[in-house]
Amino acid sequence: MSGSEVGFIGLGAIGMPMALRIVAAGLPLAVWARRPEQLAPALDAGARAAGSPRELAERCATICLCVTDADAVESVVFGSDGIAAAGIPGRLVVDHSTIHPQRTRDMAARLRAEAGMSWVDAPVSGGPVGARAGTLAVMAGGEAADVERARTVLDCYAGRVTHMGGVGAGQATKACNQMISAAAIAGITEALLLASRFGLDTTRLPEAVAGGWADSALLRHYMPRMAAGHFQGSTVTMVKDLDIACDLARTTGTPLPVTSLLDSFYRRLVASGQTDLGISGLIRLWTDLPLPGHEAMPEPPPAG
Repeated sequence: MSGSEVGFIGLGAIGMPMALRIVAAGLPLAVWARRPEQLAPALDAGARAAGSPRELAERCATICLCVTDADAVESVVFGSDGIAAAGIPGRLVVDHSTIHPQRTRDMAARLRAEAGMSWVDAPVSGGPVGARAGTLAVMAGGEAADVERARTVLDCYAGRVTHMGGVGAGQATKACNQMISAAAIAGITEALLLASRFGLDTTRLPEAVAGGWADSALLRHYMPRMAAGHFQGSTVTMVKDLDIACDLARTTGTPLPVTSLLDSFYRRLVASGQTDLGISGLIRLWTDLPLPGHEAMPEPPPAG
């Protein structure tokens, strides 16, 4: 088998539109999922199914992952029928999952030692909307030559690819990204609550700050949805991501008082059973929704 195809594992809300953009770019794509029904949109678009991660690695020179956590990554790479079992030196794993940098380094070293394969950690930011539009921000860690090898695939769904350093650097950058995003959401939450209780028309807040220092894509996308009580994403994932940042802070001796506090807030949401709110669910800690004026807001487009 020549390895002419691109492989993809992890066809969720972000992974599926990424995979579909690979097909749309004209690259041959092979896909695998634990539940075969997850493959349908990719197969309908022209991808071909593989029977296991091992078969995917036998067929594909580059194998992309976009799965839930480090344990899921380890399973598809080192499981009994995993990528490493293919034993073909020179294959490249491009991991778009968000996991701990040290787990990334450990698995990359093991994969190289056991199978002679290379690793690029390439977590993304931009969500399903960015994946569909091909504008994701990719934060890459790995050898420069390996990042360059991956660019043909990355360019299918990335608006920007930034090589941040060796293996693990992409994951550390993603931790910083999540810290910034969570802090911004906290500010948006408090501004919405204050504006509402003062009697402002909160539907006009994004317009009022447009072009100023408070303006951002995050505010424009999330503020109206937060006010209307429309949420997408996983609160559990937010806890995982902020936990990574807090652990990196401990190992580097870095004070993160704001991030640690936000981590505790998202943990409160999870503990109360509110696990499917995503990053913007923070507002649920302090108010009933929707806020006045947002009751008739249409539902956002599906995340798939």
